[in-house]
Amino acid sequence: MLLPLVTTAFACAAMAARPFLNEPDTGIEDSLSDLAAGTLPDLSDVVALNDFDYVARNYLPVANYTYYRNGAGGEWSYRNNLEVYNRYRFKPSVMSDVTDIQSSLPTTILGYNFSSPFFISPCARADYAHSEAEINLVKGAATGNILYIPSGYSSVPMEMIAENAADGQVLFAQLYLNNNDTQAQSMFTSAEEAGYKAIVWSIDSPGGASRQRAARFDVGSANSMFTRYTWDSYEKFRGMTDLPIILKGIQKAADAKAAIEHEVPAIILSNHGGRNLDGSPSALEVAIEIYKEDPTIFQQIEIYADGGVRYGSDAVRLLALGVRAVGIGRPFMYANVFGQEGVEKVIDIMNTEIAGDAANLGVADLKNMSADLVDWEPNYWFS
Repeated sequence: MLLPLVTTAFACAAMAARPFLNEPDTGIEDSLSDLAAGTLPDLSDVVALNDFDYVARNYLPVANYTYYRNGAGGEWSYRNNLEVYNRYRFKPSVMSDVTDIQSSLPTTILGYNFSSPFFISPCARADYAHSEAEINLVKGAATGNILYIPSGYSSVPMEMIAENAADGQVLFAQLYLNNNDTQAQSMFTSAEEAGYKAIVWSIDSPGGASRQRAARFDVGSANSMFTRYTWDSYEKFRGMTDLPIILKGIQKAADAKAAIEHEVPAIILSNHGGRNLDGSPSALEVAIEIYKEDPTIFQQIEIYADGGVRYGSDAVRLLALGVRAVGIGRPFMYANVFGQEGVEKVIDIMNTEIAGDAANLGVADLKNMSADLVDWEPNYWFS
């Protein structure tokens, strides 16, 4: 009994002592050692999603970068979002024919066809990275045929974003809804008239957030009021629009079950990128909780998830549990320093990594993955 206790204590001490890193050291600082502050490297020098964080941190004014990077409180939930994936080791199978794995990347989201099982999560103020702001994101999403969900606090009006969409491109509109029914109706009408196909209501922000890093540079939370988010509110809003309303910010299995009871078409597991409540669970932890309580929940409602996804292997873990599509936020905002080409590079990297990691796991078809591909007992030595 003594050995496990000593081992656990040693592991906890090691975790407490280690530095708070932005990204793993995979050699980018050495590779770009001559890169001057405020300049961009060649896009070909970027080989991973975390590279975009490094590049944006070097290139952007500190306030602009901080707006994207910051989290709530001591940023432990932000950190946990990134690190949680590697607490769960894969159980690879061998002797599999994986030659057609790339053909299984396409998926459907609310019945709409997309080429990849990931999407651009709502993130505000894309103009902090590039003058073309959200226009780069909508065009990049069109090229990659992935879903883009513009933020309700986008720097470009939702109508202009929609005007720059490709023919037939599907967009969902993320909104912050409060107690003002007149305002809510106006936003619903604007989304409908602009051609958006669904509403994504962020329900994980009922109050202001303590974002200490952001406060130092005057780029704190846009929401400072307390709001009334209830199931009665959902029923009321559903009667105000013909568009399906997706709930973003589900953080426990009980609320996923409640969403099913209220006939919500889809939910997004999310803690707002760790930006609202420090100590809130990661999307992966919530997905695991749902699976352990009742794996059939993933068949009863479409479930998406975002938060901390930086590798194809992160997405594969979520997909293995039954998550239909995975959202990516900050990497797309960082990549936007390169404009539309940067957005497209994120898509290319993720497609390559998801297919490659699934193949190395022994998966022949992403649609046939199962939770037993992963050991769901956490191993804290890995993160």
